Amino acid sequence: MTGTCVTCIPGDGIGPEIIAATRYVLDASGVELDWDVQDAGQAVLDREGTPLPERVLDSIRRTRVALKGPVGTPVGTGFRSINVALRKALDLYANLRPCHSLPGVPSRYANVDLIVVRENTEDLYAGIEFESGSEAAQHLLDEFARLGGPRLSPDAALSIKALTPHGSRRIARRAFEYARRNGRKRVTAVHKANIMKATDGLFLHAVGEVAREYPEIAFDHLIVDNACMQLVRRPERFDVLVLPNLYGDIVSDLCAGLVGGLGLAAGANLGDTYAVFEPVHGSAPDIAGQCIANPTAAILSGVLLLRHLGEVEAAGRVQAAVERVLHERQVVTPDLAMGPEDERVVGTDEFADAIVSAMRTPHARAA
Repeated sequence: MTGTCVTCIPGDGIGPEIIAATRYVLDASGVELDWDVQDAGQAVLDREGTPLPERVLDSIRRTRVALKGPVGTPVGTGFRSINVALRKALDLYANLRPCHSLPGVPSRYANVDLIVVRENTEDLYAGIEFESGSEAAQHLLDEFARLGGPRLSPDAALSIKALTPHGSRRIARRAFEYARRNGRKRVTAVHKANIMKATDGLFLHAVGEVAREYPEIAFDHLIVDNACMQLVRRPERFDVLVLPNLYGDIVSDLCAGLVGGLGLAAGANLGDTYAVFEPVHGSAPDIAGQCIANPTAAILSGVLLLRHLGEVEAAGRVQAAVERVLHERQVVTPDLAMGPEDERVVGTDEFADAIVSAMRTPHARAA
């Protein structure tokens, strides 16, 4: 092996199709990458008894960087989220989700350019839950009553929302450092501190403390429900958003809707040592195997991966090629089709072919 080694987790559903397309595009960018392919997910659970074998984590610990496809998570039952397990095991505490308008993509807005910085390891997504009727839940209910809290129904299921000063400060610092490095002018903290004064109040206070270390960057804050309304009304007013885990998950999907949907939304999960890049969308089992999924979100996640590796020029080539193909609309995936006679609906692989072709013809009309 002579190139940079990168762990590759194809995932479930459409994951193997869009990740194969992404690898094809990244390999064509001129960067030499050696892929260590590691399977995880439902099929692996059936074979190995766990959806996230230790070998997958060992690979990422060795390479320090991974490209990951979507992995299905059962709703209300079954194994816990692989994404949550990865983030906890590797301390991938920051989730970055860029959101900017793309040429040629149908959308109500044309001037969106913001980034969501989401805390990734704390809050309600930490998975501290107790089932209805369990002995542990009953002990907690009794303890709440002993401490003078309201007496809850004895059959209540419980989930603990825990935020720490350390976790809040480090995600705030990640947001402000991103703003500083990328010429961003404002960081907005999104919270519900008016109601959850202890937890979200702690988060807001911690972000405010960090903000004072970056006097050149404007800082403000919004209650999460107001922030959602303002994002829909005037998305151009936002620059960098920093949020606790649950709000960040919801708001980042809202932001993806502002620019055309989850099929275009890239994501990066970052810690101080490891990084995992993945599209924001799910595994879409209903279209798996048909090779019609839009690979754009996965490819743009690959762009973030290249930048993380310091391959800035190659990342720019891939980004420009994606934007050019989207702008020219000579080929579109089914989710982007609008019906004009001059556009041709193609599958995952053909769309990736068009992006590679655009990279190889740099003097053709640009977006």
